[in-house]
Amino acid sequence: MTTLLHIDTSISTAEESVSRRLTERFAAAWRTAHGAAGYRYRDLAADPVPMIGSAYARLGQRVERQGTLHPAQVAALVQGPAEEREWALTRPLIEEVLAADTVLLGVPMYNLAIPATLKAWIDRISFPGAFTDPGTGESLLRGAEVVVVTARGGGYGPGTPREAFDHQMPYLRAYFGNLGVAEANLRFVHAELTRAADIPALAGLQELGEASLAAAGSAVDALAAGNGASIGAGSGTGGLAHSTVG
Repeated sequence: MTTLLHIDTSISTAEESVSRRLTERFAAAWRTAHGAAGYRYRDLAADPVPMIGSAYARLGQRVERQGTLHPAQVAALVQGPAEEREWALTRPLIEEVLAADTVLLGVPMYNLAIPATLKAWIDRISFPGAFTDPGTGESLLRGAEVVVVTARGGGYGPGTPREAFDHQMPYLRAYFGNLGVAEANLRFVHAELTRAADIPALAGLQELGEASLAAAGSAVDALAAGNGASIGAGSGTGGLAHSTVG
């Protein structure tokens, strides 16, 4: 069965959030094509993942000393209630990712980077060896697709004055690449200048913001339809051509 793990991180409501509207647009098209049985949803703003603690670190270091272990083997190394709690919080999230053919992330830009709720989820699923095949050493995510839909109030695209301020896409590209997600399977869709209509400093850029949002919507539709490869060709981003115009 084809599976989609849909994760939203915006603190704004569905009516107010650009990233939520775009990810739901993707998810709705996906459910139409594949049915609802393989669809999984997680809202990290409404139901935050607890930050990792010292017991998580102790367990992770103990596991690392054993080499790469299957998640089912980790329980035997757990010591005490605190580590039991950390592993109980962690393992289901790892298994959720491993079960997904596609991971869809809605990621607004907060203070030039990703939301803290997403970082907490990333820290927790990044348990030593969780996405490595113990037998071969290969990534268990090499065949998975990751679609990252970002929303930025300003403009951070290539060639813009604030391009170097983008600590959102470079971080997520490096993170998922390090996990073993193939470059061709890592897709980015950007909606930029989303605040152009209501921030005086962005006055005059509203049409560019509207164009960026329209392009992001078209890109989401194409990806959900399975046409991402042709859209991303030659973009240099490892995914979609930038929907950035500011």
